[in-house]
Amino acid sequence: MTSPETSSPQSSAALPLSVIDFATVRPGQSIGEGLQDSVALAQKAEELGYERVWYSEHHNMPSIASSAPAVLMAHIASQTERIRLGSGGVMLPNHSPIVIAEQFGTLAELHPGRIDLGLGRAPGTDPQTLRALRREPSAAENFPDDVRELQAFLGDSPSDFARTRGIAAIPGRGTKVPLYILGSSLFGAQLAAAYGLPYAFASHFAPDALEQASQVYRERFQPSEQLAEPYMIAAVNVVADDDTERAERELQWYRRQRVKLMAGRGREFSDEELDMIMESAGGRQILHMIHYTAVGDGPAVREYLTDFARTAGADELMIAPVGSTVERIHGSLEVLRRAWSD
Repeated sequence: MTSPETSSPQSSAALPLSVIDFATVRPGQSIGEGLQDSVALAQKAEELGYERVWYSEHHNMPSIASSAPAVLMAHIASQTERIRLGSGGVMLPNHSPIVIAEQFGTLAELHPGRIDLGLGRAPGTDPQTLRALRREPSAAENFPDDVRELQAFLGDSPSDFARTRGIAAIPGRGTKVPLYILGSSLFGAQLAAAYGLPYAFASHFAPDALEQASQVYRERFQPSEQLAEPYMIAAVNVVADDDTERAERELQWYRRQRVKLMAGRGREFSDEELDMIMESAGGRQILHMIHYTAVGDGPAVREYLTDFARTAGADELMIAPVGSTVERIHGSLEVLRRAWSD
C-alpha cells in the first residue's frame, strides 16, 4: 500500500479505533434479539476502549435493524457509560433537518459529550421505500443546504442560516452536536473540506475512490468553528483471531454471505450455485467491494491496518468487525485491541 502525499495521519499507536454496527438480524433471530446483540457489542467496545460506535440508516432490509439510528442510540446510550455513539449515518435527504436537530439535540442533552451526527446523501434504500418516507429522489440535490440548515439549528443562534430565522430546534439549539460528512466518492470529500467538517469514507464497501478522496479532502480543507484541521475516518473490515486458520475460515464465510446477500436478494442458493456466482463477473465485483479487509492474528491485522491508515491518510479507523457469531465478532475486537495496544 502507498500513502497519499498530502496525508498526515497520527502514528498507528495513537490512532483511535471505532466500530460500525449494522444491527444485523441473523438467520433464526428476532429483530429484538438482533438489537440486543447491538447493545452487547457497544458494551464490549466500551470495555475494550474503542472510541465510538456508529449505526447506519437502512430501510426495507430484513437483515439490518438500524433504520432509526437515533432511537437505537438512545437505548444503547442508557446501557453504556462513556463510549461515544453516533449515526454512520443519518441519510439526511430522507428527513427534515429540524427533525434531526431535535432528535440529536435530545440525545445530546441526555448524554452530554457522547453523541456524534454522521450525515450521508444516499437514501439507504430503494426508490419505492424512499417515496414511502415521504421524500423525493431529488431531495439529495439539497444536501449541502440541508447540512447548513442542520448546523444552524444546532448552533447558538436561530438566525445563522436564512431558512431557520425565527425557528428554534428545542432540544437542539446550542448543543452543537458534532457533524461528520460520510461518503464514498469525491462529492463528500469536497463538501466536508468546504464546510470544515470531519470526513468519514465508506471504504469497507466502496474502496475505489479512497485515496483520491483523502487527498482532495486534505488539500481543500477550510477551517471552521467545529474543526481547525482536517480529520478523516476510514472504514475497514476486520477478521481477527488468535487462530489464523480460523480467521481465514471466517473470511471465507463472510465472502460467501456477502455474495449471497447481494446477489440473491433473499433467494437461497445451493453451495454449487453460490460457487458459480462467486466466480462470475458479478460475484467478483461484489467481492471487490470488501477489498479492504484485514484478516489474521493480532500482529498481522495490526500490520495491515497500519498500512491501510497510511493509504487512507486516516486520523481514525472505523472497524467493521466480521464474524459468523456474536462471540466471533467480540473476539475479533478483543484480538485487535490487544494487538493495537502492544
